[in-house]
Amino acid sequence: MPSVRLQKWLASAGVCSRRKGEVLIQAGRVAVNGQVVTELGTKIDPAADRVAVDGMPVAAAQEALVYIIVNKPRGVVTSCEQEGVPVVVDLVTCDARIYPVGRLDKDSTGLVLLTNDGRLHHGLLHPSFDHEKEYEVTVARPIPDGALHSMAAGMPLMGSKTRPATVKRRAARRFQIILKEGKNRQIRRMVRKVGNHVVTLKRVRMTSIRLGKLKEGQWRHLTDREVERLLQSLPQGVSTAKR
Repeated sequence: MPSVRLQKWLASAGVCSRRKGEVLIQAGRVAVNGQVVTELGTKIDPAADRVAVDGMPVAAAQEALVYIIVNKPRGVVTSCEQEGVPVVVDLVTCDARIYPVGRLDKDSTGLVLLTNDGRLHHGLLHPSFDHEKEYEVTVARPIPDGALHSMAAGMPLMGSKTRPATVKRRAARRFQIILKEGKNRQIRRMVRKVGNHVVTLKRVRMTSIRLGKLKEGQWRHLTDREVERLLQSLPQGVSTAKR
């Protein structure tokens, strides 16, 4: 097995982020084969070397954690598999078994997160955690201010009332909406409720992660900084391993 930098291995084992791993190493809290290591450039053979942090042995993670952002095109289903239709995981080249965080309906486009980190998945989707999701919406006809105010204030929908949202007009037929919940096809249903129809719906942000200039059908791994910010957004009690 090829050698790997010690701080990277600590992150892949789920001990901490790479940056935190560097701090642990420099503080003399990491040992390799019984010898304290303080040099950041130190490399180990994961198959042969024994690593301990604060005297406690560290085992390699079964699978490295993966965090990917995809710009989902229209017509692609946000699922791991569905017979007869293209699914979002098919857009990505990844050996790990990854799955989408939440759903984005088939007719919508934009940001989808894919990961094999189950605790992150739970932390981002649980309705009590208030994570924001931002969308850009184009509707069929000019939408009046009153309709936007109704969506912002919350409205009866599917047997309950939607939570207050942030809604900003962008043009006569375009608006931005930020939700802290995710009912099935919620925005489309809200727009129908005010007598209009969605033409395009694009998710551009999920908590701290932005779609940016990523083109439809393209994907990339999140940067270390993006992963760190994403994990920091989780509430206490939903601890998750970092890369």
